Amino acid sequence: MTHRAYLDIETTGLIPHCHELTVVGLCIESGAQIEFVQLVGEEITSKKLKQHLARAGSLYTYNGKRFDLPFIEMKLGIGLHKRITHIDLMFECWKNNLYGGFKRVEEQLGIERKLKGVDGYMAVQLWYRYKNHDDKDALAKLLEYNKEDVLNLAKLRRKLGVT
Repeated sequence: MTHRAYLDIETTGLIPHCHELTVVGLCIESGAQIEFVQLVGEEITSKKLKQHLARAGSLYTYNGKRFDLPFIEMKLGIGLHKRITHIDLMFECWKNNLYGGFKRVEEQLGIERKLKGVDGYMAVQLWYRYKNHDDKDALAKLLEYNKEDVLNLAKLRRKLGVT
């Protein structure tokens, strides 16, 4: 059975040379079985990422071709696009006249979010609240935001009918 992987990252900014990876969220799907993993801060290593993706035959992201995968390659030295079939759902959305960021596409397709009002900018603030003030609630909120992003990638893939 082919395993599908969904990936979303959180960072301290948009430029890999200047910013850090803070969270790598992964969902590995095999039929009805789902394994969800988050690597946080120092836990983010090329070895761990490779281990978690070892069984996956395909990798799904949203804007991953331009952001997530290049960021990972710069920071961890792994060219995921060379190791696994990558499908960037943003481009699949464009084929279906769905434009905008991930949250906007979710709205257009009726994909629900429990966590309202959190975006990439707030994710950076949550990380710094955690790192600078040991704010565990900020970390919990950041991880919940990342988890929703990752799990909603699977919902988006199904809604688009992408295999």
